[in-house]
This record gives sequence, structure tokens and C-alpha cells, in this order.
Amino acid sequence: MRSNEIWIYRFVAVIFSLVFSTSVAKAQTAQPSPAPSASPTLERQFFKNILRDQKAIWTAPFHLHSADAPWAAPLAFGTAALIVSDQQTGDEIAEANGQLKASRIVSYAGSAYGVGAVTAGFYLFGRAKHDDRARETGILGAEALVDSAILVTAVKSITQRTRPDGGRARSDFFDGGSSFPSGHSIEAWSLATVVANEYHDRRAVQIAAYGIATAVSISRFTGEKHYLSDILVGSALGYGIGRYVYHAHHRTNVGAGGEEEEESVEHARRWPAIAPVFDSHAHSYGLGLAWSF
Repeated sequence: MRSNEIWIYRFVAVIFSLVFSTSVAKAQTAQPSPAPSASPTLERQFFKNILRDQKAIWTAPFHLHSADAPWAAPLAFGTAALIVSDQQTGDEIAEANGQLKASRIVSYAGSAYGVGAVTAGFYLFGRAKHDDRARETGILGAEALVDSAILVTAVKSITQRTRPDGGRARSDFFDGGSSFPSGHSIEAWSLATVVANEYHDRRAVQIAAYGIATAVSISRFTGEKHYLSDILVGSALGYGIGRYVYHAHHRTNVGAGGEEEEESVEHARRWPAIAPVFDSHAHSYGLGLAWSF
């Protein structure tokens, strides 16, 4: 039987998770700051941007409004409901072992090595191919991952929730654990959200990014490493961080615009441009034909 003190701790944990989920989602509404062509590159601004991100994330709870209630309340109640049932659902999934190997394989995609490789791949490909959108995806993805790592480390240190394999103390808060929230989930979702926003015109990329993040999150539960509430809060935080980083630091003259310009040039090379010609003084009328190749 749980003591009243544990229930109080759970309530505090719910409020804590709500505050940070709210802070990140609220921070994502910050207006993007388009940078002029002479501004420092994202590489040079990398660490300064991280400091700005952290300030926005940690101070955002002081800027909350009642308009946040429609999404904040369901998140809070959902987290509370999962925390109450976490030990039961965790014990039930622990009775099955057939999914452990597959779960651990899938979860590698959300590890520091997995997400680090993806961000490095985007950046190196962008540099090699002069693809500004891929390069920016790598930079902002790395920025979101650093922001996520800082936040999740702090929250884990405060909540100290015991993991599902913690014996009698499993699922307890403030007991020296590191379960709440899921680090793999926050990393996978922060990177996936950056990728999905950068490639907002590529539905397949968005589906793949969010699909992988979802699979990684679920695998942390089926792999008996985290509880469902750990995963929900980690995923919400990662999504919020990814959106904030993209909207705060995305360069409007990079990405989709460059691709559209390339497509327009290619289109102009394939098709002639026809325009009417009219000169009232010379009394000449006709059509002008221009073909760039």
C-alpha cells in the first residue's frame, strides 16, 4: 500500500511535468527572427542560441495564460492518470519477454549515438552537396538535442523516479532513480520535429520522422525501461523543444525557397517564355519568345 507521502510526490511530479511541458510548448510560439544575409551563420551562433533557448524554456512558465488551458489540462490529467496506473501497466508488460530484443533494437534509434549520427548525416550531406536545408536541419537538430539533454538531465535529477526494474521501490519518485521522463523519447521527438518542420513540404519525410520517434518511444515501454507517463512527458517535451528551435532559429532564406528557385530555373530551361509585344509609336504588334538553355 502506498503511503500518503508518495501520492503527494506523484502530484508534485505531475505539476512539475505540466510546467515544463507548458513552458516548452509556450516557448514555441516565439516569433522567428529572420536573419539578414550579413548575419552570423548558424554554426557561429550555435552556443549562443542554446543559451537563448535555455532562457526561453526555463522562464516560459512565468508567461503562461489561461489560453493554454485547452491543451495543458488534458496533458496534466493524462499524465496523472498514467502515473497512477504506471506500476500496474509496467508489471503487466514485464510478464512478456518476446518483445525485448526487438524493443532494444528499435530504441537504439533514440540513443545519443543514433540521433547524433542522423544530425551529423544531415549536416555533412548538406555541406558536401551545398544543400542549405539539409545543413540547417543538421545544425538545428543538434541544437534541439543539446537543449533536450540539458532539460531531461535536470528533470531526472529532481524527480529521481525508480525504473520498472527497481524492485519494491519501482515507479517511486524521489528515490534515486532516473526514469522520469524518457531520455530516448525527448531526443527522438526533438530531432523528428525539427526534421518534419524543415521538410514540411515532404509528407513522406514527416511521416517517417514522427513514425520513428513514435516507435522509439513505444519501445522504451515494451523494452521495460520506462513507464507510459515517462514516455508521454518525454515526447511532449521533445516535440515542444523541436518546434521552438525551428521557429526561433530557422533562416527564412534557406531551405524550401532554395529548392523552389532551383525548380523554377529548371522549369525555365525546359520551356520558352512567351510574352506579347506592343509598340504604339512603331505600330508593331506581335509575340516575344525567350528561351534560356
